[in-house]
Amino acid sequence: MKMLFTGLAGLLVGAVITMAVVWTTAPGMMMLEDESRYGFEESLSEFRTAAEKAGWKIPVVHDLQATMAKFGKDVRRVQVFELCHPDHAYEILSRDDERIVSSMMPCRVAFYEKSDGKTYVSRMNTGLMGKMMSGVIPTVMADATRDSEAILNSVLPVSPSN
Repeated sequence: MKMLFTGLAGLLVGAVITMAVVWTTAPGMMMLEDESRYGFEESLSEFRTAAEKAGWKIPVVHDLQATMAKFGKDVRRVQVFELCHPDHAYEILSRDDERIVSSMMPCRVAFYEKSDGKTYVSRMNTGLMGKMMSGVIPTVMADATRDSEAILNSVLPVSPSN
């Protein structure tokens, strides 16, 4: 009986530790942030140019600084781009079972300034999220992630991984 209790206690402690690790690391895995090698305006311009060259569309840009100003709030510059590739979107939207991820479409990429005066870019880790799904979603999200990261390389610092 004592061995059973010890085994169950060990299992419970292991589960609690695992949950704590996931709780603290998951946000850092789900969202990606990088410093741009350019200033704010040049980052936006380089990003737009790279997206267009890669065949992606930018249907909407949200200027959150301007939006917040309408409500009397002053924040640093931040623009969120909705980024769409019709071929990738079609693979998801043309299938009933895959449409569940339409709330994450189009992909969003944010450019913003922090108090250090530098420009940053953030986006959801869609490749990782796609791995948790079924059907064509993992493949489409992996392809879209690969493509969008290639576009973002136009503004990210040059490094061995870029």
